[in-house]
Amino acid sequence: MSNRNHTLNVSAGIASVVVAVTLVALKLWALIETGALSVAASLADNALDVMMSVGALAAISYAARPPDEDHAFGHSSAEDLVALVQSALVLLSAAVIGSVAASRLWAVDAAPVKSETAGIVVMIVAVVMTGALVLWQRYVAKATGNRVVAADSLHYLGDLLPTSGVLIALAASSWWELPRVDSVIALMAALWLARSGLSIGRGAWDALMDHAAAPEVLDKINAIAADWPGLTGHHDLKTRMAGSKTFISMHVELDGRQSLNDAHAVADALEHKLEETVPGAEVIIHLDPVGPGSGRIARG
Repeated sequence: MSNRNHTLNVSAGIASVVVAVTLVALKLWALIETGALSVAASLADNALDVMMSVGALAAISYAARPPDEDHAFGHSSAEDLVALVQSALVLLSAAVIGSVAASRLWAVDAAPVKSETAGIVVMIVAVVMTGALVLWQRYVAKATGNRVVAADSLHYLGDLLPTSGVLIALAASSWWELPRVDSVIALMAALWLARSGLSIGRGAWDALMDHAAAPEVLDKINAIAADWPGLTGHHDLKTRMAGSKTFISMHVELDGRQSLNDAHAVADALEHKLEETVPGAEVIIHLDPVGPGSGRIARG
């Protein structure tokens, strides 16, 4: 991983921690003031954000370590392990919030909400801070391909809808005296959290199980190799994901009558092109000579 990418990833991790801690403090005060379950749901989400953001920052730092004797392919799978834990925590939070919201919704007497104005102000601040963080994380994830930053961005993006829902719940309680809207919004927030958690977990699980790269990535690789000067063909393309890295292995066919130096130059240029096209890629190319009297050579 380049120094620039590592710096961007760390900056996204630090920003996530700072925003999460700030929002926990603000929403804890709002919960004390309002007693709203929807605020409690949003607070619980941000409390989990603190733990996940700290874990994400640790994973980013660990994954950036260079390969060593025991980890020849690096440490990037740490990102997927943290993302999987993130998923489990999000699903647990969704289950707790959803069950409490359902019990309040079906209760005979609706739980009262108070001091709605204070809660509304806090939620507006939360929307602005969260939106700014998501924009930065999406930029970093696109620039570096980091899976942890992308997962964290997805979660914070998911926060925007429930937070907006909290605003609606507080407004409904304040302006129209509809306290049950608070429980409805909290239940919807729980369902949204569950959906986000499943999405994060599926991506992390696929990477830990050596899932192939996305179809659009495979199409790009095949298109580049098909038109690459000096190649007569390619086959046995294999990919797997690990954190923010994509490992690419493929066989290319070249004229067996050319020198090893010329064949190496063709494959080396292709390798660099693939690394430019797929951020965070590590490429292994095997050379297969074709033509009369050719044998087989391999390059790892």
